[in-house]
Amino acid sequence: MGYTVAIVGATGAVGTQMIKMLEESTLPIDKVRLLASARSAGKTLNFKGQELVIEETTETAFEGVDIALFSAGGSTSAKFAPYAVKAGAVVVDNTSFFRQNPDVPLVVPEVNAHAMDAHNGIIACPNCSTIQMMVALEPIRQKWGLDRIIVSTYQAVSGAGARAIEETKRELKEAVVDGVDPKDLKAEILPCGGDKKHYPIAFNALPQIDVFTDNDYTYEEMKMTNETKKIMEDDAIKVSATCVRVPVLSAHSESVYIETKDLAPIAEVKEAIANFPGAVLEDDPSQQIYPQAVNAVGSRETYVGRIRKDLDAEKGIHMWVVSDNLLKGAAWNSVQIAETLHERGLVRPTAELKFELK
Repeated sequence: MGYTVAIVGATGAVGTQMIKMLEESTLPIDKVRLLASARSAGKTLNFKGQELVIEETTETAFEGVDIALFSAGGSTSAKFAPYAVKAGAVVVDNTSFFRQNPDVPLVVPEVNAHAMDAHNGIIACPNCSTIQMMVALEPIRQKWGLDRIIVSTYQAVSGAGARAIEETKRELKEAVVDGVDPKDLKAEILPCGGDKKHYPIAFNALPQIDVFTDNDYTYEEMKMTNETKKIMEDDAIKVSATCVRVPVLSAHSESVYIETKDLAPIAEVKEAIANFPGAVLEDDPSQQIYPQAVNAVGSRETYVGRIRKDLDAEKGIHMWVVSDNLLKGAAWNSVQIAETLHERGLVRPTAELKFELK
């Protein structure tokens, strides 16, 4: 007997990838239900050759659901995830709403699957940029420890949603085909749809993802900082991030600098990464082999290369990390969590509802 799995936000960029990941999943599935907003209800999407009718997400939509994958924005998760738990489902939430809740495990399955063992009905998926960095750094942390992480990201526009992709394509066409000066391009979404000003991304790099906090870091940068500490269960790790949006459609790239607690030989670091689940070593400077965004699109893995010793800090190491932000950074990590819940026997109703019904 298989599970009934619901996807909330099924029509979005991540939701459609969740459908694809479920089609390829080892999870025993009896039925898939697609949930979205009222304006999408009644439309259809394909799952394994079958046309499924999209239902409206409501408080009563989760009866009979075993696993609910959420990717429809934080406000949707805040309102409806507790109702899914109350109905007996386990929620895997891909938004930021529950990530820092002490009652909610924040999980990258290769790194901290054990955190799910005492779940209260909701498991949170980390931010896309955090996930790939965790896969790259966990094999190093396990062997040599981590003292400091400094990361600069080069994030694809798909992380800002389907409308950001279309805005980028339009701007590139206007600049290349129509000859519009990039400074004169009209932007409506990037760098952040909820902020006051918008800037073109075509032929540009925007050092802002999400809005700014009071400490002048963006929420995206603070997500990477706080999520890293929670996932690695170590508040002493020093983490600093600068998150940048670049005119790449899919797959995030990151320049990561770390300082280990113990001296880590580079050859052994490469071997540890190559042997770690979900990580792929692409590192041969003599042949110009290193991770590239275009090659990572459509892959579930995290690619790591350009691993080299810092020239001045004995325990400093630089690396380059690339992964498909819609797959390992979102849809695949969510489905992977669901598979891990099944493998560990954790797909079960929660005895006590710890989340407020709104």
